[in-house]
Amino acid sequence: MTNEILFTERQKFKQWWLWLLLLGINGLFLFGVFKQVIGGQQFGNKPMSNAGLLATTGLMILLTLLFVNFRLDTNIKKDGVYVRFFPFHLKFKHYSWDTLTKSFVRQYSPLIEYGGWGLRLGLFGKGTAFNVSGDKGLQLEFTNKKKLLIGTNKPDELTETLNKIGQLKQ
Repeated sequence: MTNEILFTERQKFKQWWLWLLLLGINGLFLFGVFKQVIGGQQFGNKPMSNAGLLATTGLMILLTLLFVNFRLDTNIKKDGVYVRFFPFHLKFKHYSWDTLTKSFVRQYSPLIEYGGWGLRLGLFGKGTAFNVSGDKGLQLEFTNKKKLLIGTNKPDELTETLNKIGQLKQ
């Protein structure tokens, strides 16, 4: 059965420092709204207008909600690799094995090779990356020479799956 999922992984942003930063910024803006809009006292030396403060607070809350909903889903099936970086990809992107010249798990440097985590365009010809944490990923290289790296927190299980179906290509 070609639709059987042989490997699956769902990742979300779980870095403590990211959530601390977002919660701190949200807390600061909510305090500002409470002090200035509700309490009637100026917030800061050069305060925003009430409308500006409310709009900025709303945008920060929306940004935080966006981060809550970010997720990277990876599935390996007999017919290829399926990946979705929600909410950028509403449907899974399918990469058929016959379009790949290489598929293997490797260690990489998210900051140096791709400039960080997320949906990233690689520096120095490294290709595209979908990653949310860690420094291990499924490296795909296509027949058209393009490259895609998909982050994983299950490198051993992913390598074992690729090996089992004969698609571990280095």
